[in-house]
Amino acid sequence: MSLPSGTFQESYAQDMAIIRTRTQWVFLVLILVAVFTIPLYASNSLITLAIIIGITIISVQGLNILTGRCGQISMGHSGFMMVGGYASGILCAKFGVPFWVALPAAGIIAGLAGIIFGLPSLKIRGFYLVMATIGAYYIIHWLILQFQTVTGGVNGLAIPKATIFGINLNTSYVQGDPLSARYFYLVMIIAVISVYLAKNIIRTRSGRAFVAIRDNDLAAEVMGVNLFSYKLQAFFIGCVFAGVAGALSAQYLRFTNVDQFPFMDSVWFLGMLIVGGQGSVVGVIFGVVALKLLDQFAVLVGPSLVTAFHFKPTVGTGLSLILSGLIVILFLIFEPHGIVHFWERIKSWYRLWPFSN
Repeated sequence: MSLPSGTFQESYAQDMAIIRTRTQWVFLVLILVAVFTIPLYASNSLITLAIIIGITIISVQGLNILTGRCGQISMGHSGFMMVGGYASGILCAKFGVPFWVALPAAGIIAGLAGIIFGLPSLKIRGFYLVMATIGAYYIIHWLILQFQTVTGGVNGLAIPKATIFGINLNTSYVQGDPLSARYFYLVMIIAVISVYLAKNIIRTRSGRAFVAIRDNDLAAEVMGVNLFSYKLQAFFIGCVFAGVAGALSAQYLRFTNVDQFPFMDSVWFLGMLIVGGQGSVVGVIFGVVALKLLDQFAVLVGPSLVTAFHFKPTVGTGLSLILSGLIVILFLIFEPHGIVHFWERIKSWYRLWPFSN
């Protein structure tokens, strides 16, 4: 990583640090303060949107490791969120397991499911792997519907209130009362941890092996990279993130159903990677926030457009899909490296200043 002009590192530890300058620390603290003070002034709808964004960031960080870093395209990511949601719900509702135990357990169970469905990646790639992961989603969907006595089948599964060490995690908020937004803080803390873990995972030996496999798996194998091990590691890690996100989503609604994890979510997760920038941890945040805010914009503007231009009501309801699809197409054509590329250019300008021109 390059540094601002005139700034140097004097030790290996400094060179390996994620946050390396005082300016970066200041910006990080300001961002965290801005995020964690949202319940002090935000409405219930804004807090709900922030929670959805946080959960989505956790899930897409896993997909970024699997697809963005390792090159294993998955169209079944929402299926592994489904595994995590149901695993957490069953552990809490059927076996009385505390939520703080069920949450990581759901991630591990989803990771193990990822290993099972990741086995085809050892023999197939590209379009064929896409079809295999689509099949994985529908197999998971079918299995959950079949085991009705455990999962509730089409009726879904009610989940008890989450508590951590006796603290009730409310999902009803009172504006200006931060104590009523405990679930918001839980999601944001886990989202921050997921970003930190994802950033460090890609800097490990496994992270470097993932990139080698993504760029050229045959060349990686010749250099001694164990494709069997590292591809399954990528599926496991990516699906652990998805499982945790699914558990948080199910617990937030205190109910889980297969309709809560539609197949189209997997498609939009890939769209978020494209818009934000594949392979970039920060790009995931940019992509998720951009498309989720675009959805909200469409919800707010849609009825006005229908009234002003006398469109059919279906135009207003479909505006979100139209805008999101258009944005993804435009990024694929004009900026395939995503929003993070603009961010890198801004940072490069700052680091080279006053010689940036």
